[in-house]
Amino acid sequence: MSQIEAIAFKHLEHLSARIGSRPLGSRRNQAAVEYIQNVFKANGLETALQEFPCPVWEDLGTRLELDGKLYAAAANVFSPPCDVAARAAAVGTLAELQVAELTGRIGILYGDLTAGGGYSAQGAFYFPERDQAVFRLLAEKKPAAIITVNPQFGSLQRLIGDCEFSIPSATVPAEVGLALLRQTDQTLRVQIESYRAPSRFANIVGRQAGARRERIVLCAHLDTMTDAPGAIDNGSGVAAMLALAETLPQKKLPLGLEFIALNGHENGGIGIAEYLRRRENELAQVIVAINIDGVGQVLGANSVAMFAASPSFQDQIAATLKKYPGVARVDPWYESDHTAFVSRGVPSIAFSSIGVTNVMHSPIDTAEWISAAKLGEAASLVAEIVASLQDKPMDWCRAKAA
Repeated sequence: MSQIEAIAFKHLEHLSARIGSRPLGSRRNQAAVEYIQNVFKANGLETALQEFPCPVWEDLGTRLELDGKLYAAAANVFSPPCDVAARAAAVGTLAELQVAELTGRIGILYGDLTAGGGYSAQGAFYFPERDQAVFRLLAEKKPAAIITVNPQFGSLQRLIGDCEFSIPSATVPAEVGLALLRQTDQTLRVQIESYRAPSRFANIVGRQAGARRERIVLCAHLDTMTDAPGAIDNGSGVAAMLALAETLPQKKLPLGLEFIALNGHENGGIGIAEYLRRRENELAQVIVAINIDGVGQVLGANSVAMFAASPSFQDQIAATLKKYPGVARVDPWYESDHTAFVSRGVPSIAFSSIGVTNVMHSPIDTAEWISAAKLGEAASLVAEIVASLQDKPMDWCRAKAA
């Protein structure tokens, strides 16, 4: 095992096994922040926290009962406690929600209203108009509680993760949703026990100044979904970034380096929204933003996608990739934090992998799915890209405006 492989895998095991699930709002998330901050400091980086308000929250138990029978349910993240017994009203589309009578009832959201990855936080980078409309209508109609039906059989992956959403809510798997919709005329009881207290969470930024004023950004999100150890998503990305934080600063490169462990990615990008709020006026100095999100799968191939880059830059990456036959060049994709940089015209590279998909966001996303060699491959490729850009001017990197 090479040095960079060993360093990266050590960080992966600490994040996914010793700390484990680290969703925004949890004490384990705060432990991961402290761990990453200590690594940055130990390697001589100027370190700063970008804090934002977010409560500490814990699910202490959820009980869903219909006609004397208990069903599987999990409180949505940040849900307030409740003990509600009422008839249900099921709505599957935004149009149905607009005309539904929900006051004092338990609203069951399913179909188009729970398709996709769930609801973003209102303060996040990604909070689409449809989600805004749904939250606005729910606030107006004042249901006593909400049940969100996960469209996957057997999945209790929680579909709301917004600390500003004040209606008690829980998620049920598809088969429970089927049972509930067949008995909406019966009284449904929802009991949620949860702990919530004011707190603050943070991104961690580690910087090293270079001889040039321009810098390279390397980022990865540290948070996970609830109950997911997050080895692939995204302990792997953070581990690769930390391995680079232990090796790149020792070379005293001409370009500045900025390492960012982003928080709240799984809540719609709260962390990247906070980063932009603080540093958007400095993006003109960024040569490239490199986002590492889900690399190193044993049963997968590392992948690279490029955005907003000049033809010369893209050609150079293509030439570099010839040295890495196990890495695939893929079409641009936008479901991660690099999108914030791309939307501001910053050349960006997204590292991920093509492989197993239904492990992520689940309790089985553990380190056994990660190859130390492929984790090291991703880190080594990033290091080579960083080295190749040290003498490149900004205009050479950026795509010309149309």
